[in-house]
Order: sequence, then C-alpha cells, then structure tokens
Amino acid sequence: QVQLVESGGGLVQAGESLRLSCAASRSVNNMGWYRQAPGNQRELVAFITFGGATNIADSVKGRFAISRNNAKNTVYLQMNSLKAEDTAVYYCNGWAGGREYWGQGTQVTVSS
Repeated sequence: QVQLVESGGGLVQAGESLRLSCAASRSVNNMGWYRQAPGNQRELVAFITFGGATNIADSVKGRFAISRNNAKNTVYLQMNSLKAEDTAVYYCNGWAGGREYWGQGTQVTVSS
C-alpha cells in the first residue's frame, strides 16, 4: 500500500507561480500529476519515470516542469505563468508493485 500526500495548492493571480509537492509513503516507480476542472475529465499534466524521463502535456509545456527526489520519495510540479484555465484540482499519481495509487488532490485556483 502506498499513500500519496499532495501539498502546495492555493489561490494565485494569473502570471504567478506555484509548486506542488507529493510525498509517497515508500518508493514509487512512475509518478505523475493529473488535473480535473469542474465539468471536465481528469487529464494528464506531466509524468516522470523513476530514472527521471519526463512527459509534459502540450497545454502546459514551457510553463510547467516535473521533477522528483527519489531519496525523499517526492515528486514536484513547478507551475509558472499560471493561467485561469489551469484552475483545477491537481492529483498526484504513482505506480508501485503493479498497482496505481492516487493522492487526495489539491486545489489550484488562478484568478484573472
């Protein structure tokens, strides 16, 4: 069993930055961030392998970056130049032992 705990969400103005963190209770393989806005399906924002290879959604490419610290079992999402359309609940995702795990979500609200 793996627990994923997100932190770092909040309310910011357009153009500002936020960094989300997700701490896992033990080592996790691939980790990622998804988001879900009201009325929309959950969508992948970014993921990172244990070795550090990354994939970033086109909608946030150039503004968001994902990184991880394997010694701390933590993944980060650096979000710059935030836009109102980035407003959503952001969920941490991880895979371990062939199972998928989700965090509880953290709200990010960007005011224009």
